[in-house]
Amino acid sequence: MRALLAFTGSRGDAQPGILLAHALRERGHEVTLALAPNLVPFAEAHGIAAVPYGYDSAALLLAQRTDTRFGSRDPRARLRAALDLQRRGVPEMVRDLRALVPGHDVVVAGMAGEEAAAATARAHGLPFAALHFFPIQPNTAVPVVPAPWARRLPAAVHRLGWTILTGLRAAALAPILPRAQAHTATVAIQAYDPDLFPGLRAQLPGPFTGFPTDRDGLLRPPADPDLDAWLSAGSAPVYVGFGSMDVGDPLAFAAMLREVCARRGRRLLLASGWSPLPPEIDEAVAVVAHVDHAAVLPRCVAAVHHGGAGTTAAALRAGVPQVICSVQADQPYWGAALRQLGLAATVRAKDLTSDRLTELLDRVADPDVVLRAAAYATDYTDDGVDRAADTVAALAAPIPAPRRLR
Repeated sequence: MRALLAFTGSRGDAQPGILLAHALRERGHEVTLALAPNLVPFAEAHGIAAVPYGYDSAALLLAQRTDTRFGSRDPRARLRAALDLQRRGVPEMVRDLRALVPGHDVVVAGMAGEEAAAATARAHGLPFAALHFFPIQPNTAVPVVPAPWARRLPAAVHRLGWTILTGLRAAALAPILPRAQAHTATVAIQAYDPDLFPGLRAQLPGPFTGFPTDRDGLLRPPADPDLDAWLSAGSAPVYVGFGSMDVGDPLAFAAMLREVCARRGRRLLLASGWSPLPPEIDEAVAVVAHVDHAAVLPRCVAAVHHGGAGTTAAALRAGVPQVICSVQADQPYWGAALRQLGLAATVRAKDLTSDRLTELLDRVADPDVVLRAAAYATDYTDDGVDRAADTVAALAAPIPAPRRLR
């Protein structure tokens, strides 16, 4: 099998694609891994060959944050900004995918850039698989609005809402996507635990593979002996990390975190990859660029983060209570889902204050929350990448010709 894997977005979006590429290559398949240009060095630093495609995803995130039209009082300006956001970078993706796809048997993509990859695959008559890190297909199990009051709405409202959102996205992209030339097999691989959304398993066709966990440590950062010594030298800290998300003034944010943890008598471990904060380690605070979630989170008393699917899964695997401070995309939905199950507390990052964070940390320090988080970790399955590889290989396998009857 020759597979084209096209993954863009943040590093958290690309990491499952890198892991899947490695798994398929280990099975003897030929794989072209295409990543946003700024993510190629990350893959190659871990020994995974990749080629660039599309637009720099960091630049796209920055453009989204700095587009003043989203704050305009003119609804037409906000609508134009939303339309531009949906289309931003897509023509570049299509251009590069058209050049890459010949010679492959199957195309695979993540949620970011899914439509461009699917349309290109269909235009070339190839089967297509998408890794969904969150349930975005129409269903009634996930409230279309991630707020407590939305659960009181009729179930049909949620299905209709997801259907409308899917249709609007398709309509926005239709003018700039290639047209299908043939009917092709497609599958949405549900790369998360459906039991976190009660009732979902019966509504989506699957397959459900579980989270794409890096169980072999392929993408782990180098060991940090200074951090390991710091963790061993004192009480369990509060972990804070926001990935690629912008949380405003990093100095003010770090000062607020220090204040909250000091009041609680807790140490602070801050992963500052999203900001220019310099590294430092003292008795009460450790600031590092990145951490190995698998090694560090089980040694923390709580995890405060943005609610990306990867970080959420890492905290679930570690059995640590979570405070999810969502910024965008699927993040508020993860916060709402885990809050409903008693595994986390949640707030929008822009509403976070020292008093609010103190309140939320109090909530997740409740013994019931701590026990539920620990219990979930005991049943966590970490073979999601292998299961996804099984699906991709089966999708690309030729269908046997029917046997002739004699």
